[in-house]
Amino acid sequence: MQVQLEPTSSWALLQGQFYGASKYTGVLQATKDIFREEGFPGFWRGNVPALLMVMPYAAIQFTVLHKLKTFAAGSSKSEDHLRLSPYLSYLSGALAGTAATIGSYPFDLLRTVLASQGQPKVYSTMRSAFLDIVRMRGVSGLYAGLSPTLVEIIPYAGLQFGTYDTFKRWIMMWNQYECSQPNSSRINEAPSSFQLFLCGLAASTSSKAVCHPLDVVKKRFQIEGLQRHPKYGARVENWAYQSMWHALRRIAGAEGWAGLYKGIFPSIIKAAPAGAVTFAAYEYIADWLESGLA
Repeated sequence: MQVQLEPTSSWALLQGQFYGASKYTGVLQATKDIFREEGFPGFWRGNVPALLMVMPYAAIQFTVLHKLKTFAAGSSKSEDHLRLSPYLSYLSGALAGTAATIGSYPFDLLRTVLASQGQPKVYSTMRSAFLDIVRMRGVSGLYAGLSPTLVEIIPYAGLQFGTYDTFKRWIMMWNQYECSQPNSSRINEAPSSFQLFLCGLAASTSSKAVCHPLDVVKKRFQIEGLQRHPKYGARVENWAYQSMWHALRRIAGAEGWAGLYKGIFPSIIKAAPAGAVTFAAYEYIADWLESGLA
């Protein structure tokens, strides 16, 4: 939905810039079309590079985050990290997201290209996509859209980790209040796995909603020149966007402001539970390792 040039709203259609609506106009309609045209495997298109991206991304992100918080707090213990100011939490998250993005970006680009190509396939394998991108655009082609991605990831990761730490502090304050009550069954202020899950859910949802327009711009840069079948609508030609600001202005002008929020609902449906599980699992494993090494 993010890479469609045709508008999903009626505003831009009335301006006369396009002659029809986009192929995918909603989550249910898109689901039916993908299943009818590509079958069940169509929903896993681009999954291999996605997995190859998320493993180094998460590893780099949480490693850098832990190192930065340890440096700032002067301690490696998670309870000391929570005493850091919210500003340091936001800054640590932004720097960690930046490092992780740079380290895993080519896989992110390959995932987007393979997921966006539709039927008939432009590239049958990740290897063929990799070789063609390098042949057509050079090695730098594997980093197409990196600048808007970094502009997106700095506020996104900063908000995600900063708001997560804020929500976690609030949960611990609530637990502390409950512990002080007579006949309370709570033993300590430590958040439960479910509470950590809710903190991650809220942090991921809010950060994704705020930064989604920049994610749309990133996807447009990543698929420049991709020769998709005409049934998927107009193509994003090579060098269609001169810069991130040019892309934002052009999308808003041609597709309306709604164009900057294309695909926001499936994006949040994906990002919110994924972020929640990631945070809860990370906290649980980090505490387990910390107690084992103590």
